[in-house]
Amino acid sequence: MLKCDKNIGDDYLKSDNKPVEMKTTNQKQPKKENKNKEYAELVVIKPVGYPFEFNLIDEDIEITNKELFEEYAREQWLGLVVKESSHLFDQKIIPDYGFEIITAKPNNSIISETTKIKIITDELNNKTEEKKIKSNIHLTDIVGQENAKNKVKVIHKYLENPESFGPWAPKNILFYGLPGTGKTMLVKALANELEVPLYLIKATSLIGDHVGDSASKIHDLFKKASENASAIIFIDEIDAIALHRSFQSLRGDVSEIVNSLLTEMDGIIENTSVITIAATNNPSSLDYAVRSRFEEEIEFKLPKDDERLAILENNLKTIPLDYNLDLEKIVKLTKGLSGRDIKEKILKTALHNAIANDSEKITMTNINYAIQSSKIKNTDVKGMFE
Repeated sequence: MLKCDKNIGDDYLKSDNKPVEMKTTNQKQPKKENKNKEYAELVVIKPVGYPFEFNLIDEDIEITNKELFEEYAREQWLGLVVKESSHLFDQKIIPDYGFEIITAKPNNSIISETTKIKIITDELNNKTEEKKIKSNIHLTDIVGQENAKNKVKVIHKYLENPESFGPWAPKNILFYGLPGTGKTMLVKALANELEVPLYLIKATSLIGDHVGDSASKIHDLFKKASENASAIIFIDEIDAIALHRSFQSLRGDVSEIVNSLLTEMDGIIENTSVITIAATNNPSSLDYAVRSRFEEEIEFKLPKDDERLAILENNLKTIPLDYNLDLEKIVKLTKGLSGRDIKEKILKTALHNAIANDSEKITMTNINYAIQSSKIKNTDVKGMFE
């Protein structure tokens, strides 16, 4: 049986045996000045840790049940005013642990019993850290695409000396063209030669599971790049998150994503020394508001005859077998193919075919096999689903 000191209970009683009114920090009510504010429909938060360092405290938390966390958070923060970029602090299980408010709809509103509270973890941060890459590609490795290379020279000079450009700095550039024409390769080469972080993101990785997730991920991406400036953000297949309005019925969250992207691209929060480069195979599928933010659209074209010859010669330098090939004939046979197709579909397939047939040399027989096997058809995409 549990025992307790009766004097403990006596401490909570007045001399007339009436209970003393107790106060608790967990029961927070909205202040009178908040009476006219709106109630929040949605609050998106991100764990940021403690406001101080203490070696015995682990700052990382793992949310195993987001729905349960939402109830837990709503109950303790009921009545509090939420403003974007401000913070909420846990007062229950992990006192003083901080959460940054990424999104509050509407901003400067009050958490109510119906407010949806969503938490984002470090999933995006981990992905971006993995994609904050360096490569050994150089601009001289890029064959053709002279217009894009000239634009890259401007970006190169800007990131070397951002102050000299003032309000005329390059900000948002769109690369477009058929797959395999060198869009990603050129961005990797630029980041490598400048020795700046490259945040290479597939647009689909920015799509969240819940309302507000996408906005939070986009905000986090630009914030992280800004913190590590000078930096380059490369969003591949941007049409996956910035669809033209005629396709909005296919994606219910497109409005939220487009608005978040516009906010970051407009630089409402100054992103000095951060360049955003996006890529798409089909610019006509982009939302007009997003497309209008790109100061320049640069087309990546399929290689010409002399460029295809250079691509063949560059790749044959590293091929692990000897070869006896008619390069001029291969140039004609590969008309309409991209640089990546020439390497992956033709040369690599020919190499593997030679190895499979125990040959010590790649011949035109292997090349012809590769061309027959590739079955590549390049056609201009006129509509999103054509």
